[in-house]
Amino acid sequence: MKILVIGSGGREHALAWKISKSNKVKTVFLAPGNGGTANSGKNFHSIVNTPIHDIHELADFAQKEQIDLTVVGPEKYLSEGVVDVFRARGLKIFGPTQKAAQLESSKDFAKAFMQRNGIPTASYATFADVQLAHAYIDQQGAPIVIKADGLAAGKGVVVAMTLTEAHAAVDMMLADNQMGQAGARVVIEEFLIGEEASFIVMVDGQNILPLATSQDHKRLLDHDLGPNTGGMGAYSPAPIVTPEMHAKVLREIIKP
Repeated sequence: MKILVIGSGGREHALAWKISKSNKVKTVFLAPGNGGTANSGKNFHSIVNTPIHDIHELADFAQKEQIDLTVVGPEKYLSEGVVDVFRARGLKIFGPTQKAAQLESSKDFAKAFMQRNGIPTASYATFADVQLAHAYIDQQGAPIVIKADGLAAGKGVVVAMTLTEAHAAVDMMLADNQMGQAGARVVIEEFLIGEEASFIVMVDGQNILPLATSQDHKRLLDHDLGPNTGGMGAYSPAPIVTPEMHAKVLREIIKP
């Protein structure tokens, strides 16, 4: 089999490395790959010197190379509709459609989806108007969480412990436009205390297959201090997800 992995990060390097270990796989292509994958051995073919980012060019490449399966890493490509483009050409690809990917690409969409389907979530409000956002913060108080609605490479969330921090975050996103289109709307959310874990499942519309749990540590500094980053490190499985917690997440979040 020939496999195409889309992306250029450590996640895609790990995916390609693991996929290459299958005796069914002949070649793993990476688009665009990175310096690490370029030196990963005979089972890898990285296209770093001829990077492909456009989703239609990726589909052209998959057809030309007769790729058996494409695996998508970054949410950016999913939000642009890469799965829809591949499927329209009869190409096999692993990932959600553009419509389904809105659960990741729009925090407002995800929050509305959870409310609509009775899935527990923190209380929130969404704003595009900076003055209305400031007024809501004053009404709710601090601590409070300010989130850019769109994709911001994991850096679109500010956990504001004071009103000053909260107002500054709103100004940064809505007034100063420092996050571009991703920050054209903000989701202002109730501050919750507790550990965070990722619960990953595969679904086909009918069946649910739970995969591994994980914990991603985003804060820049030790002791969970500093601004959020795209991720300073992660591990799996997440210790906090006990068998009881696992069953509860399936029952109250995934299945509804």
